[in-house]
Amino acid sequence: MAVEEYRQIIQQLILERAARRSQQQMTPEGEGIETQAIIDCDRDHYLLLHTGWRGNRRTHGCSLHLDIINGKIWIQHDGTEVGVATQLLEMGVPKDDIVLAFHSPYMRQFSEFATH
Repeated sequence: MAVEEYRQIIQQLILERAARRSQQQMTPEGEGIETQAIIDCDRDHYLLLHTGWRGNRRTHGCSLHLDIINGKIWIQHDGTEVGVATQLLEMGVPKDDIVLAFHSPYMRQFSEFATH
């Protein structure tokens, strides 16, 4: 697959998750946790961020971080329940084009995915 196809697939995943999470976490008054889709196609960085307040406690964090590096999708962080690698496979991305970057370079050789 081409890099442009990967950009479209990643954007679809990020935007769908952001829309779903935003509906679940915001109160009718607009309070709660906001989910933000960060999409940088020029530099190929894609994040799903959560920011806001739960009562008096501040929340700010990333649940999903993907990059496209040298024509492959690098999963830098996956805090999702389903697993974004599984979804990428279901959308036609070959295992050889997915890098589980959250594993050490040494450990990647034991996965079914690309090492770099």
